[in-house]
Amino acid sequence: MKITRQKHAKKNMGFYKHNFQFREPFQVLVDGTFCHAALRNKIQIREQLPGYLGGAVQLCTTRCILKELESLGKALYGAKLIARSFQVRNCSHHKDPVSGSACLLSMLEEDNPHHFFIATQDQDLANKVKKKAGVPLLFIIQNTMVLDKPSPKSLAFVQMLQTSQLVPEHQKQSIVQLKEKEGLVKQEGEKRRKRKRAGGPNPLSCLKKKKKTQESQKPEKKKRRRKRIRVKTEAVQPVQKNEKE
Repeated sequence: MKITRQKHAKKNMGFYKHNFQFREPFQVLVDGTFCHAALRNKIQIREQLPGYLGGAVQLCTTRCILKELESLGKALYGAKLIARSFQVRNCSHHKDPVSGSACLLSMLEEDNPHHFFIATQDQDLANKVKKKAGVPLLFIIQNTMVLDKPSPKSLAFVQMLQTSQLVPEHQKQSIVQLKEKEGLVKQEGEKRRKRKRAGGPNPLSCLKKKKKTQESQKPEKKKRRRKRIRVKTEAVQPVQKNEKE
């Protein structure tokens, strides 16, 4: 199981490196739910995550997440200690703190310019993260950390880039105009018309062959009848000569 998970992680990391320019050290934003799950399953995030992702990692959190863990009391005291050991990234909620999930979403902005990973066990937050292109998602399942496969939003974004190849719209219009001036569009239409005309005379050639076969069969029957008549006349003549004698 470990080998297959590492293969999937390597494949998914290659997708983000090639298409979204993720580079080491990988910045991972961790919330309180992920810290709590790691503590409960005896997972050492700082030691195990770099080997799983295949590179150096910077574990980060925000002030909003730390304040949220403090407000939850003794139940998440261990998770709070783990989160405090991470680097604290500045968010825009200095005066008015928000929930941990809302803070992480704001850190991603529109296109994740800082190339953050999101590590969470919050399913609602995970669903919102999947609606953004180019955001890797980490979670814990069966006592191990798992890098989720690229979301449909990320796959669609990469496919759009491959088809358009980052060509501006004004360049696309100029290419179409050049084709019309050179007559490339007309030549394609003429070739298609010639192909349709070439397939017409096949049924006519079949009808001509049938007429020739019918005419060739008629004279053969007449010749056979003439031969039979000649044989009868030759047999009668010698009999008449014998009677006169």
